[in-house]
Amino acid sequence: MPLDRPLINSNVPHSARIWNYWLGGKDCYEIDRQVGDQIRQVNPEIVDIARAQRAFLKRAVTYLAAEAGIRQFLDVGTGLPTLDNTHEVAQGIAPEARIVYVDHDPVVLSHAHALLTSTPEGTTDYIDADLREPETILRAAESTLDFGKPVALMLLGIAAHVPDDGAYAMVERLKQALPAGSHLVFCDSTEMFHTAEMRAMVERWNEASDNPRINRTPDQLARFFDGFELLEPGLVPVAEWRSGPAGPDERRDVDSFGGVALKG
Repeated sequence: MPLDRPLINSNVPHSARIWNYWLGGKDCYEIDRQVGDQIRQVNPEIVDIARAQRAFLKRAVTYLAAEAGIRQFLDVGTGLPTLDNTHEVAQGIAPEARIVYVDHDPVVLSHAHALLTSTPEGTTDYIDADLREPETILRAAESTLDFGKPVALMLLGIAAHVPDDGAYAMVERLKQALPAGSHLVFCDSTEMFHTAEMRAMVERWNEASDNPRINRTPDQLARFFDGFELLEPGLVPVAEWRSGPAGPDERRDVDSFGGVALKG
């Protein structure tokens, strides 16, 4: 059974809108900006993390579409539309690419029309579902994606919102449905560089937000790749994954580790 979906409440801070605010978006309310600023006060790094994670998505999708030949993407926990969405990057390289977005957030659902644009040759679709519902995701995705051909499973910053070990089983079920030649793109938050600030951020987030989260160690994050071959440079801070020389104001020591892995 699908999980009950809450209604949008502009008086309660919401994780997707707060993240959108950190990325410089406008799809947020005053309460989201207030809480976003409060979190940024205890952890100034959070804006660097948000932007580094979005840049990681762009580099990973570019590699998959341009070099690995992937033409199908399943993006779970996509968040609010912003710059360089998965379909924009993938179809900019391969117009025939097919993308399925998945999110359980009523705010994201209300903006889903912005994610459903597509090239004439390709397709984009949106599924209202939660990572906790892998069977629902897979059944619905079959109408757009061919699971007999390689698929890129995108899980960026979403497993942190399943704060127990059940997250591993959910991700594993999605991985099992992928054929050989598929890829996993995954990243999530850690406490490797700024421990006190990252812990304070989680505490403040969980006090104010409607979607609790957890930080995991790199070793714990590596378990999500079990059974897949991590590609170079492995599991690293997302700002270091196949990036060029750092800009003068660019942070590389961000507490979000990620990688891309191949299913053999």
